[in-house]
Amino acid sequence: QVQLVESGGGFVQPGGSLRLSCAASGSRFSISVMGWYRQAPGKQRELVAAIYTSGTTNYAASVKGRFTISRDNAKNTVYLQMNSLKSEDTAVYYCYVFSGSNYWGQGTQVTVSS
Repeated sequence: QVQLVESGGGFVQPGGSLRLSCAASGSRFSISVMGWYRQAPGKQRELVAAIYTSGTTNYAASVKGRFTISRDNAKNTVYLQMNSLKSEDTAVYYCYVFSGSNYWGQGTQVTVSS
């Protein structure tokens, strides 16, 4: 199986920045896609950003231009650089990996407030 370890969440003021990291580990495997989802209070979980082996990326319209997803294939790690944070970005962020099946991190809280 694949284990996902998330880090980088926290409390920031509007306009601030955070960088989330997610490292995948386990037995030998190949990863097709890594990404980030988030779930705000009272809302369904939604895709924030994803990155594929080819380097192709996909972003939610609400974060495009502010967030950047990147991937270190050698380290099986995905990052999410979040800039110009807004209060509506407040949510629990979940790391996602597809490696034959779906794997999820346990979530990390991001709170944007003055």
